[in-house]
Amino acid sequence: MDFGLKDRVYIVTGGTRGLGMAAARELVADGARVVVSGRDERSVAAAQTELGGPGQAVGVVADNADTDTPDRLIAAARDAFQRLDGVLISVGGPPAGTSDTIDDDQWRTAFESVFLGAVRLSRAVAAELGEGGAIGFVLSSSVYEPIPGLAISNALRPGLAGYAKNLANELGPSGIRVVGLVPAHIETDRVRELDARHGDADAARERAIAGVPLRRYGTPDEFGRSAAFLLSPAASYLTGVMLSVDGGVRKGF
Repeated sequence: MDFGLKDRVYIVTGGTRGLGMAAARELVADGARVVVSGRDERSVAAAQTELGGPGQAVGVVADNADTDTPDRLIAAARDAFQRLDGVLISVGGPPAGTSDTIDDDQWRTAFESVFLGAVRLSRAVAAELGEGGAIGFVLSSSVYEPIPGLAISNALRPGLAGYAKNLANELGPSGIRVVGLVPAHIETDRVRELDARHGDADAARERAIAGVPLRRYGTPDEFGRSAAFLLSPAASYLTGVMLSVDGGVRKGF
């Protein structure tokens, strides 16, 4: 199936590793061009090279929490490719911890990065998009149910999902779509880190897999293909949706 991505241009934050990189890779594979951002200069350079270099991908060192990041990323897309068709907003998971162990500074830092940074970037990109544009948010299964030991994610991700749903209603009349991806049990460094905090990572993994109807962890590429589809013109009548990419873990409709 042709997703209609050829020569379209997307910003992908957190695009140097994990789910962001997986999405950027699939977008490029289907003919799109990308601006990928990350906080580490070396990983940004490596990602740009892996994704095909300046003709296909431009890397920008940027932090979602910084107020100038939206303007810098939008300018990079315009300068390199003379257009912008959408954004996938992804940010690394906030620190693990329970409500009694997380201090105010950790809450503020996570809020700036996970929530406010995403709001700020989506608002700026929306002002640049025309009909057919798409804004995607990478969320978490904590949108639907709290995950033990991840108090910050449990608080901020549902709020961001609510914002995304609201934004879909506001931008719909302009022909701009807003979607959310809700991953769970995708085999990334973050998931391996969370498994390891239980002491026996292999045992934690086996317990998790037992609760997945497909009886395995998903791969980043599987997530990336889902993201590429949702951002593409092939998904032109999908907006306001929260797509669970979780092997069937979520039991509700």
